Amino acid sequence: MKIDDYLLLIKLNDIGTIRGTAKAFLISQPAVTQRLRYIEDYFGQTIFIRTSKKLLLTPVGEMIIKHANSVLEREKALKSSLLESSKTVQGTLSIACSSLISQRYLPAMLGEYTSEYPNVEIDLVTGISEDIKRDHKNYHVCIIRGEKLKESTCSCIFEDPLYIFDTETFPKNKLKERPLIAFKSDDSMHELVDNWLYHHQHHIKPLKTIRVDQIETCKQFMKQGLGMAVLPKSVSDTMMDEYPHVALTLDNHSVTRSTWVCYQEEVRKLPQVEKFLQTILNRTYI
Repeated sequence: MKIDDYLLLIKLNDIGTIRGTAKAFLISQPAVTQRLRYIEDYFGQTIFIRTSKKLLLTPVGEMIIKHANSVLEREKALKSSLLESSKTVQGTLSIACSSLISQRYLPAMLGEYTSEYPNVEIDLVTGISEDIKRDHKNYHVCIIRGEKLKESTCSCIFEDPLYIFDTETFPKNKLKERPLIAFKSDDSMHELVDNWLYHHQHHIKPLKTIRVDQIETCKQFMKQGLGMAVLPKSVSDTMMDEYPHVALTLDNHSVTRSTWVCYQEEVRKLPQVEKFLQTILNRTYI
């Protein structure tokens, strides 16, 4: 049974004639008669008694008309709910985010987003960009550092200049020899630092490399005088005023670390994803 069949039954009952119903639906009388016959065959019951003046409902017909009204009411309620649902941003939003961004910027972004769209459930994973890139198809949105994803739509949300910090000064005309403290990151970050050190080997020479797991550990080791550390401006806070530092430049251009938001283009059709992308892309970072 189709919704149109229930509408036809109700109209037949309201108007009371085949002719009047055909006129109301802008179809022929034989078409109405044929459809009514199909419906009665479907239920295996006589719904209307045909008289010379009008159609009369049988007792079984009364039950079927009551059912028809109920079906139409439920259909109307469902459409209303779907319409209301379509206006509400909801569902699950899966995000994979670089650890640095998740510490520095993501809390404020998610606070703003969930305040405006409280019906969205957030599924969040954080980690280094290399791991996120490997599993990027498992998430709606990936926020990564370094190289962008080649198989996705990517937008650069900001460029993060790199600086080398130390508790000791950086003399201009003397070779500086100090341990280098390096935090765990993806290969592109290490390549940037190694390339810069190679081009400045006559000015700065790492005696050894102390490797730590987290960028915060790296900062604290540097503050305790254990060596130099290359850090992005986004996590340097007040260190620019407190500690000697040098901007990483090559050919008079800043050495920067790119931050990307990446996604498959089709996921933008999901309202919760589109709204989150708008939240990210409309923000000011460093």
